[in-house]
Amino acid sequence: MKPSQKSPIDYAQTNEQKRLNDARETGVPWKKWGPYLSERQWGTVREDYSEGGDAWNFFTHDQARSRAYRWGEDGLAGISDDKQHLCFALALWNGKDPILKERLFGLTNSEGNHGEDVKEYYFYLDSTPTHSYMKHLYKYPQAAYPYADLVETNRRRSKDDMEYELLDTGVFKEDRYFDVFVEYAKDGPEDILIRITAANRGPEAAELHILPTLWFRNDWAPWIAESNRASKKPNLKQIEGAEGTSAIAATHPLLGELILSCESAVPLLFTENETNHERLFSGQKNESPYVKDGINDCVVQGDQAAVNPGKQGTKVAAHYRVKIDAGQTNVIRLRLSKSSPDQKREPFGKQFDEVFANRIREADEFYKSVTPPSVNEDAAKVMRQALAGMLWSKQFFFFDGDNWLDEHHSNPLHTGYRNSRNSEWFHMLNQDIISMPDKWEYPWYAAWDLAFHTLPLAIVDPDFAKQQMELMLRAVYLHPSGQMPAYEWNFSDVNPPVHAFATYFLHKTEQALHGKTDLDFLRTTFRKLLLNYTWWVNRKDRLGKNVFEGGFLGLDNIGVFDRSAPLPTGGHLEQADGTAWMALFSQNMLELAFELTLHDHTYEDMIVKFAEHFYYIASAMNRPGQDGMWDEEDGFYYDLLRLPDGSATRLKVRSMVGLLPLCATTITEASTRERIPAVIAQINERLRRIPELGKTIHPTGPGHFGVADRGVMALVNPERLRRVLTKMLDENEFLSPYGIRSLSKFHEQHPYVLHVQGQEYRVDYLPAESNTGMFGGNSNWRGPVWMPVNALILRALLNFYLYYGDNFKIECPTGSGKLMNLFEVSKEIGDRLTRIFLRNEHGRRPVYGGTEKFQSDPFWRDHIFFYEYFHGDNGAGLGASHQTGWTGLVAKLIELYGFLDSKRMLEVGRQGAFTEKARAAA
Repeated sequence: MKPSQKSPIDYAQTNEQKRLNDARETGVPWKKWGPYLSERQWGTVREDYSEGGDAWNFFTHDQARSRAYRWGEDGLAGISDDKQHLCFALALWNGKDPILKERLFGLTNSEGNHGEDVKEYYFYLDSTPTHSYMKHLYKYPQAAYPYADLVETNRRRSKDDMEYELLDTGVFKEDRYFDVFVEYAKDGPEDILIRITAANRGPEAAELHILPTLWFRNDWAPWIAESNRASKKPNLKQIEGAEGTSAIAATHPLLGELILSCESAVPLLFTENETNHERLFSGQKNESPYVKDGINDCVVQGDQAAVNPGKQGTKVAAHYRVKIDAGQTNVIRLRLSKSSPDQKREPFGKQFDEVFANRIREADEFYKSVTPPSVNEDAAKVMRQALAGMLWSKQFFFFDGDNWLDEHHSNPLHTGYRNSRNSEWFHMLNQDIISMPDKWEYPWYAAWDLAFHTLPLAIVDPDFAKQQMELMLRAVYLHPSGQMPAYEWNFSDVNPPVHAFATYFLHKTEQALHGKTDLDFLRTTFRKLLLNYTWWVNRKDRLGKNVFEGGFLGLDNIGVFDRSAPLPTGGHLEQADGTAWMALFSQNMLELAFELTLHDHTYEDMIVKFAEHFYYIASAMNRPGQDGMWDEEDGFYYDLLRLPDGSATRLKVRSMVGLLPLCATTITEASTRERIPAVIAQINERLRRIPELGKTIHPTGPGHFGVADRGVMALVNPERLRRVLTKMLDENEFLSPYGIRSLSKFHEQHPYVLHVQGQEYRVDYLPAESNTGMFGGNSNWRGPVWMPVNALILRALLNFYLYYGDNFKIECPTGSGKLMNLFEVSKEIGDRLTRIFLRNEHGRRPVYGGTEKFQSDPFWRDHIFFYEYFHGDNGAGLGASHQTGWTGLVAKLIELYGFLDSKRMLEVGRQGAFTEKARAAA
């Protein structure tokens, strides 16, 4: 936005909002430094150079301390610049561990009884969107960390057993651990104040080694391709600092010089961020006497020769050794700065603490400005921690497809190549800050996750949210065919097409906040989404029948078969979810085309095009009889198994697959139709000439307008809407105390069983973890509650409410005798979802289940994990523990229902969901 485009809301701003505006309008680099380190670079596809693609075992946690990474860096509570040239993070040693705690430990996919799993306790406590203030907590045991016990015990357990957690090992017995808080406060874009506070929670004094560590990502090694190799090796060296400090000068050809000042004359340990070949690879010699694990060997093994006496290198740690009495704390202060006058004179004077106090106060002001006044204190804290987690989950992601495939001898541009993982994605060049699902369990982007991330991110930073939306559509991401990359394990896999939905959401959010339309954003995204839509139509509609496949489509093990593999029956699946996603995609593209038509009438044809696509898809999906996905007897949608002989049978699994057709719902305001009369006439004429297109969908058009003359475009007609909702709102089927289950509880007593060639395939209701290894076995869509699909259901209910108002009511829960309109139903589900994280009447948070430490200990109970999914019956968190990616949607739910008023929403329409926040801010 240009300065002339400012709206009154831009001037009613906090200091943090001013920083955001400065970054957008004048390019002040407030976001250049942030929490951009991964939490696990080892075990990733990018670092895998094995013959068979065994990423987990090619580069292990045990190797990570000694082996230089190729494509990124990881660390504990760390930060880096936005190209990850220079990194800062924390290392710790309790005097008993066999290695420094430089990075988080967890089980690999084969070691965990439910797949990969981090086995540490760390929390993202706070962050502003410019990272002007951030706070992180790591809980470090005083006893030796039980690495072997965790691996061996979990490996012995079956998929039916509970996971063996760090608390189960007894290592936190008698509270013998340190709470280590790491805080960052910016006094300028490149003047970063760092405060490390270690608190001894145990009953006795204990010693702790604290090693704040600064290092360069290795981009100078000769084995790095010339196109990605630095022109000159960077350097860290000890320099004379202010009195009573130790100081390091960091010089990089692209960054210039920065200085890290360390409070007190602390010893500085220098080495190189280069591989210790002699430890890892028998018979190989090191390129330097000082290698990546030199600081570890110096501190843990007492090997002084492992660090450079010349006080220079590419990795350095300040070695603080403190003894902390029981119940007491110790504070260490550092400052990383490019041009602060205080850095040379008095880097830790009174001004240091004032900056922290100011940034904390400004963070409080900022979050107060985005939190609805109606929200209670506990919900406001949950909302803030959810958003903090999302902001901490940004990561620099580096992948040069052409280079990587060259190194694997798998580049199709070269003769004699061998086909391997991602061979067809040689065009990719990813070197951006990306919102990750979970920086330990999933330290790589996933396309459909990212679309959902943008919804809560838009609460605090609409500019970053838009930038994330555009990423997957850039030429260096989007395949020339129009396919979006799914995730690094297989870029060619298929995720649900939700980017148009998120694009429209971001557009309306920005329009409400600033009163302007970013036409460049709309035009650019629409054109690229058009390529993606065309890819779907050409690649995933096998027979041109307007019914779609797509494989697992993000729902991992939800089907009776692995939907991304050849079917044991032969034939193919016609997927209810794939087809519903495409109906929604058509509606979203229609909405975007209308927004563009307001500024350029040439987009009118696109409105007609996507309306017709929707009608064709709806007609195919709602086809009556055995060839249709709708089962009249059950009142539900199912996947259709199309056998090689052309016959078809429905796979009668009551799952989220059959609820997703509800989500293909949108409304049109009378004022919208009035602005495009010729378009509306053309669409109506099409329906008149081909009346079959309108027979099975929700009635629409003249004679069928709803409240305030609104029109509706929906896959389900009123009768089917009521029948599907009756199942969805039944607590014995989909309605959990904590949201909508991914699989009906009906299958607890009635598993779906199919026999094929003597083999049994079955789907049981599994409210917790998966009991199969399908898609790695580390997630489960056979019963738990998942936040993203719940959010889409809420969107559909609110759209239907705008059409029906109080003219459509339904029992909620089914059989309760309590009638609700669809706004009330949506709020009931939204409340159940947020209830997962809130203290109940007993002061307990369902997310933590029966883990007593998290429920009752004052040093644990208010620090929230935002898990990947949630137990279908009791709401306990499951899967990845730091997936504040799409689980961060809970922040959006708290905000949305905190601002929305049902009566006003009926008056002002869908835009009310966006404008109420803006009105409150003004």
